Amino acid sequence: MIQTAYSHFAETVLSPKPLVRRGAIGLLVAAGALLIALLIGIAGPLLSLVLAAALVGGTLILMDTHWGYVALVGVVFVLPFASLPFRLGFKPTFLDAALGALVFVWALKLVAGGPGLSFSSPARNSRVSQARQFLISPIGLLIALFMLMAVFSFIYGMTHSRPSSTVIRRFGEILLGIGLFFVVINTVRTHRELEWVTRWLFLAAWASASIAVVFYVIPEAWTVRALDMLVRFDYPGGFGALRWIEDDPDGTMRAIGTAVDPNVLGGMMILAAAMVGPQLISPRPLLPRWLIVLLFATIVLSLYWTFSRSALFGMVAALSVPAVLKYRRLLPFGIVLGLLLFLLPQTQDYVARLLEGLAGEDVATQMRFGEYKDALILIRRYPIFGVGFSGVPDIDIYLGVSMFYLTVAENMGIFGLVIFLAVITVFLGMFIAAWRAGVASQREPLLLGFGGAVLGALVSGFADHYWFNLTYPHMTVLFWMFVGLAVATILIERESEGQPGSS
Repeated sequence: MIQTAYSHFAETVLSPKPLVRRGAIGLLVAAGALLIALLIGIAGPLLSLVLAAALVGGTLILMDTHWGYVALVGVVFVLPFASLPFRLGFKPTFLDAALGALVFVWALKLVAGGPGLSFSSPARNSRVSQARQFLISPIGLLIALFMLMAVFSFIYGMTHSRPSSTVIRRFGEILLGIGLFFVVINTVRTHRELEWVTRWLFLAAWASASIAVVFYVIPEAWTVRALDMLVRFDYPGGFGALRWIEDDPDGTMRAIGTAVDPNVLGGMMILAAAMVGPQLISPRPLLPRWLIVLLFATIVLSLYWTFSRSALFGMVAALSVPAVLKYRRLLPFGIVLGLLLFLLPQTQDYVARLLEGLAGEDVATQMRFGEYKDALILIRRYPIFGVGFSGVPDIDIYLGVSMFYLTVAENMGIFGLVIFLAVITVFLGMFIAAWRAGVASQREPLLLGFGGAVLGALVSGFADHYWFNLTYPHMTVLFWMFVGLAVATILIERESEGQPGSS
């Protein structure tokens, strides 16, 4: 029944006959306009505006799955914590809507065997059957096992701590975020689709970085006023939303943009810098080179102003991948930046904080050491499956540690951590094997950028936990999206060489 209904809908909306296609879309728009007009009188303009955006976005996603990526990366980078202004037993977020729509439409096309994925043309008609083909990739089974282990640990944790509706919703977001890997490798199947998604990632990351830079340089009162406008979407407001080093309002302010937390913003900028960096020297950048330079400068500046040391080390690790493997002209550029960082008078406070962290002398680093010690106590008590995601069984321990890997071990035990490390090991093996086998020049900077981004995230994960944390589900979405894009690049390269993909 679903297949029949979807097929009729798709045949009408995507009809090769212009009059039929335009008529169907016109009827959809007219029906939506009528519904919104009714809601303006019943629920007010705000809800109606949200519904209008959802209607337009939903129609685009139904017509072409890749518009779902536009909505998703826009939400993840620009409004990751925004909630919709109504309740459905819980308060859904923009992330729920964007991620749910993308996964639902892809699953619907997979089940119903609908039309091609995107960029419809006669040449693409031969790809219709791919809508029903499910790619796994060499690491897909391990990722599926990791997801199953997360579900088991969540259920196991319910035996000692009942989860709230918020915890259940956020765990669902985490699970969908990990599963996004499969959506990516199954919907980004050609080089043209890969470039499409990557360009939108560039623009969304730039928007996030630009907001952070603007909020940092304008007067604090103006920044607070802007953030107060987002309070209706459940963003924190007032001067309490601003962040300073060591939480000292008389000290140095840290950039947050709309990411709420400066360390989280720094993590987002690691991925952004990694994917944009290789485009600086690429023979064929995806955007005009002057724009690439502007994007990269804005991203690096916003990361610098977060004063996140883990993000700085993560960015260095991420950019070292393309610099060492291919674009060695980036090495002098990196050396110059490093010298400027250590020699300029304006950066001496930053350098001092960096050295204090490396020496373990500042309060934040000492608190992290305390968290590591407490996390190891928890893991020793519950080593196999962890304690789940909703709480702890003992009153003298707690969930929460500023390290990606210990967080996984707390939630999912040693089993979960071993599975995750196996996923990463196989991923790095795929990346190295693909690089050694050779990559087409147009895909080379993309593979190096996505691979470097994953490495940068893994490095920053030694001192931060946001890549796998119920408070920041959008970071889990970003991490697995970049893993998926790196693997998709490898699979596209294999297909171009006539090698079969894993399905």
